[in-house]
Amino acid sequence: MALTMLNELLIEDPSPPLLLYQVSKTKLETLNYQSCFMQGVFAHFPEILFIHRTYNPMGKVLYTFLVDGPWMQLEGHLAQAVYFAIPAKEDAEGLAEMFQVFKKFNAAWERVCTILVDPSLLSLPTLAMEFPIAEVLPSAFHICKFLQGKFYQLSLEPPVEQVLLTSLQSTMCSATAGNLKKLYTLLSTCIPPDQLPKLHSYWLLNDRIWLAHRWRSRAESSRYFQGLEVTTRILSQFFGTTPSVEQGMTSLLRYMRQNSGDKARFSLGLGPQRSHVPSDISRQSPKVEQLVEACIEHSLQTICTGPAAQLCLGELAVVQKSVHLIGSNSEKVNNIQILEDTHRVQPQPPASCSCYFHQAFHLPCRHILAMLSAQRQVLQPDMLSPQWTAGCAANLNDILANKWSETVGKHLAVALLTEEVGQLLQHCSQEEFEQRYSTLRELADRWIGPYEQVQL
Repeated sequence: MALTMLNELLIEDPSPPLLLYQVSKTKLETLNYQSCFMQGVFAHFPEILFIHRTYNPMGKVLYTFLVDGPWMQLEGHLAQAVYFAIPAKEDAEGLAEMFQVFKKFNAAWERVCTILVDPSLLSLPTLAMEFPIAEVLPSAFHICKFLQGKFYQLSLEPPVEQVLLTSLQSTMCSATAGNLKKLYTLLSTCIPPDQLPKLHSYWLLNDRIWLAHRWRSRAESSRYFQGLEVTTRILSQFFGTTPSVEQGMTSLLRYMRQNSGDKARFSLGLGPQRSHVPSDISRQSPKVEQLVEACIEHSLQTICTGPAAQLCLGELAVVQKSVHLIGSNSEKVNNIQILEDTHRVQPQPPASCSCYFHQAFHLPCRHILAMLSAQRQVLQPDMLSPQWTAGCAANLNDILANKWSETVGKHLAVALLTEEVGQLLQHCSQEEFEQRYSTLRELADRWIGPYEQVQL
């Protein structure tokens, strides 16, 4: 009966969704659900995926996939949900099948950089295997909920419990290294020594966990936690309190349909691929840029061999200091300017650039990385020459020995001197500029000909 209700509800949907399920003796064993709207949201915002689990009284578990990140413009409860799945079992085989179905119907899965999960999730190896490029991290929200639950379970003195809860809330809304260290110290002081290991307080000192959350302001963090709290309570209300899986999913999907006004706020022209940055989020804030560059850095370290990543991270450091995407004259060629240099980047794999670094080493240069940063993308394996993929190169000295030459040394020496002179000329007074320019003009005329032939 409940399956009939579920099917009738889906038939009424004007945009037929994806619905795959397996029934055994009239009992729902597995389910995978994604509406066209949900699929479109994920296609636009695949970089950070948040996975939450909800258990019902019969032990079945609903996996909810939500998109996360600083560029999210959606508002409303469950507006960021992009996939629902109920695996047959929560073992490696059942979860691998669930993730494979998700990937089959969502080509953008390859662009997932970070997956935020409950630290108690036992399927981390399976998740890492199915999303080999993505970094799997405990989510700040789940860590907060875990610590809250432990504080209540310990039956602490009311004043101590209140201090811990207040400090936890304050730290989650401003997760700086200093605040996290203070909370860690407070736990060491207030929690009985025999109970302290159960709190896994070392999570507070893992900076990688908090980098994915730290870009938010205090007010944004507060709204973020409140929003997830409401979302998880809605999931628990409809699925977690109903013994019947079918009835719970039917109620949840009916609620989403009745509260679908969030769709009106999402008007980016949904499609299966996103090749350009939407206009309303193209002007990135520094916080967004930091997170994008962190994803690029992670992709470099994952895809490239260690020595190659070391060279590319040096190029990325230049991008982080000064980068401008100055224009595009076609979909195939972009003009990239870093400081005084302008070079032509061909983004189609394997990516190429006219600069000397790329021509010499055939590695992603500062200009290719600038293009990726501007377009909110990460390095893909097919953008890299096979010789530089993980496990192929020996060490940095070998790379430099093979690629270095007297010409390379001269080029880099000239490039550094040109940059230094350019910076000095830009920041001196007009009188100093004229004097220095005159000296350079005289020197250039002596070496390479009169002014009519060569212009500085």
